[in-house]
Amino acid sequence: MVEDSSNEVPEDLQSAEDWLIHAQELVPLALSKAREVKGFPRRWKIVISKLEQIPSCLSDLSSHPCFTKNALCREQLQAVSETLRESFELAELCLKEKYEGKLRMQSDLDSLAGKLDLNLRDCGLLIKTGVLGEATVAPSMPGTSTESEALSCSNIRELLARLQIGHLEAKHKALDNLVEILREDEKNVLATLARSNIAAIVQLLTATSPRIREKTVTVICSLAESGSCENWLVAEGVLPPLIRLLESGSAVGKEKAAISLQSLSMSAETARAIIGHGGVRPLIEICRAGDSVSQAAAASTLKSISAVPDVRQTLAEEGIVKVLIDLLDRGILLGSKEYAAECLQNLTVSNENLRRSAVSEGGVRSLLTYLDGPLPQESAVGALRNLVGSISAETLISLGFLPRMAHVLKSGSPGAQQAAASAICRACRSAEMKKLVGEAGCIPLLVKLLDAKSNSGREVAAQAISSLMTVSQNCREVKRDEKSVPGLVQLLDPGPQNTAKKYAVSCLTSLSSSKKCKKLMISYGAIGYLKKLNEMDVPGAKKLLDRLEKGKLRSMFSRK
Repeated sequence: MVEDSSNEVPEDLQSAEDWLIHAQELVPLALSKAREVKGFPRRWKIVISKLEQIPSCLSDLSSHPCFTKNALCREQLQAVSETLRESFELAELCLKEKYEGKLRMQSDLDSLAGKLDLNLRDCGLLIKTGVLGEATVAPSMPGTSTESEALSCSNIRELLARLQIGHLEAKHKALDNLVEILREDEKNVLATLARSNIAAIVQLLTATSPRIREKTVTVICSLAESGSCENWLVAEGVLPPLIRLLESGSAVGKEKAAISLQSLSMSAETARAIIGHGGVRPLIEICRAGDSVSQAAAASTLKSISAVPDVRQTLAEEGIVKVLIDLLDRGILLGSKEYAAECLQNLTVSNENLRRSAVSEGGVRSLLTYLDGPLPQESAVGALRNLVGSISAETLISLGFLPRMAHVLKSGSPGAQQAAASAICRACRSAEMKKLVGEAGCIPLLVKLLDAKSNSGREVAAQAISSLMTVSQNCREVKRDEKSVPGLVQLLDPGPQNTAKKYAVSCLTSLSSSKKCKKLMISYGAIGYLKKLNEMDVPGAKKLLDRLEKGKLRSMFSRK
């Protein structure tokens, strides 16, 4: 009988065409049997409505020109055929009333409706993804790299399609394969990705299976770190599930989610979105108690968020200042400490309340201790520069501020040296403090900084020296340094890019009481510079010019 044969799969089914014919034979049988059933009318009505959509779905699939050349078509037809056989069998059980209870049958029929939904959806997606149209590799010479790359891209497209098609276990297997391919051939994967693929991957972050969520976030982490699809990831809603993983994921899930957010948080818009989705508190918690890699990634994300001025108060309200200072003291990785220092620098750049909070939580002591390493970081010096105005000179001295600044000026990067010179300027609010800065050995280091590559570095060095020279013993030390006059004269350059002119004039004026220094200034061309500065009305330029010109005249008369 036909009915009996419908439950059997012919052994010779191999090609997509064979499976298509088999599925087309099963549709009328399944529909006919379903329409005979009298029990469970509401559920069978739903099943019948879905069965009726199968023929057009099969027609769309089979009419594609590349229908026979893709394994996904055959697999999809196998899945459809399996669902049709199940429908036929359930209908027979209902007709013969040989089922194990009504509740069990209701559950089976609901499951059948879900499978039919999945079949219909997957057939549609199979065509929409474009994977069928890309099944045929572009013509090329056999064995060439072009052919190899084309085959690789075709395989990747098929794999990406599998993330959208089929049941959860099939997607799980596809994820495993994608993780492996990303390790071996990330370039081609990234070149092949479409936005619909990103959407499918992001959806898997909310799967009920912890294993699938963990593997999905591993893929998303690779994509985020690649820097090629951040906008798509954010647009497809990746932030909320990543933040949930931070809160309740496995150790691996938390780490990958933190690294993903670190990569995505570079833009101000995404940084605000992370706050809007409640991401600050779990990030702070990771900084407080996470493993080393997660902690560093979370600190980096908070650093990026803190770079957006209008969200800093929100960060402060979540208790970030104390956590950052704890990270400086006890961070597992040096990267965690660096990010914490940079975040503190951002938070305290213009907010006096946050400065006071950082000082009261012991931030100055922690930052100074962090600077004791062989390569003091610019971010920590920058944070200190922001804080020195909110703490007394006595406290700064007792905490060892001056030897640390000398250490930075000697061993730090150009950016750190510039920040140290700026911090010294802000700290020198009294003659006593200026005297102590000179005694700490900072003046020769600041003179050396007059030759910095950056204009801002030269400017802040000249500004610091100008301030320190108001103390006589510091002035004498600058006179003794043979590099001071040449370095300062070059900063008389009237060009618009030179912003250190007024400080150089101030310093040289203080040195002009020395005949030796005046001679040096003249020999290095100071008069020519000063004439131009005088025309530009730079403060003090005329006074210094007059002194040098008088000195030059006296020198000429004395030679006669």
